[in-house]
Amino acid sequence: MSSNETTKALSRRQKGLLITAAGPLIISPDALLIKLIDLPDSQMLFWRGLLTALGFFIIVVLRSGRRTLTVFRRCGLVGLGVAGLFTLSNFGFVLGNHYTKGGNVLMILAGAPLIAALLSRFFLHERLPVRTWLAIGLCLFGTSLIVFDDAGAGSWIGNGFALLAALSLAANFTLCRTRPGVDMSPMLVLAGLMVALLSPWLTSGGWGLPDVDQAKYLILLCLILIPIGFTLIQRGPLYLPAAEVSLLFLLETVVGTLWVWWLLDERPSNLAFVGGALVIGTLLIKALIERHLERRRVVAMHSLN
Repeated sequence: MSSNETTKALSRRQKGLLITAAGPLIISPDALLIKLIDLPDSQMLFWRGLLTALGFFIIVVLRSGRRTLTVFRRCGLVGLGVAGLFTLSNFGFVLGNHYTKGGNVLMILAGAPLIAALLSRFFLHERLPVRTWLAIGLCLFGTSLIVFDDAGAGSWIGNGFALLAALSLAANFTLCRTRPGVDMSPMLVLAGLMVALLSPWLTSGGWGLPDVDQAKYLILLCLILIPIGFTLIQRGPLYLPAAEVSLLFLLETVVGTLWVWWLLDERPSNLAFVGGALVIGTLLIKALIERHLERRRVVAMHSLN
């Protein structure tokens, strides 16, 4: 491999970090807007599924144009699995928050990077460096501090749904890694439709029309923020191991907590501030270390040539 090819490969990783990190930041107002929308779970899931499907489809058409059908076909059976797993993670997250404390849900979701690392190691034989395992542990601890005040025994049903969300999220990113170079984000269109169609059957109650204020927040969250954010996140496995994609996903928890504090005056505890600083600090330090190591590899390749 030439030095130019090496530099290109390394810059690809940096591009992956930027794309993947941007996704959680864009969807970070998710919890805030759900509180403001204040719809029953069945209605929230229905409109969330329908509007996100439309938003994802618009993005696919804008990106692919006449190749729209081709990019869907290219995803194949793996794409169907990705859509199904993304659907399960949506149901797990929303129903988990319904049956148990929000802190429990976030704490269990924080285990997604560890689950993804184990799945990737077992099924894909991907080895992660010690620094990544250390970052996973620190971020898991930091997230626990963020949600400490809201955590509790809760309901085993709700905790089970949260675990389903974490498993589905991790499995989704791991499954994407089985098709290197194939962008699976178009399959989120199908996932949105599945959420909308299944919501009346898997939750109590039907669907209804939101009022004007609820509709505005729904459009902002489900038609704009979630499609853009999750399209970027779903592209993460093209560049990064599944565990690292899941790790960057934790940014949503930290920044989402700040959104709720800023606009709803729900001040986090001092422990939450420490936890948030730990998560962001760990991700930043890890990114700087990775960048330093990549630069050293480039220099080494230049010296060999």
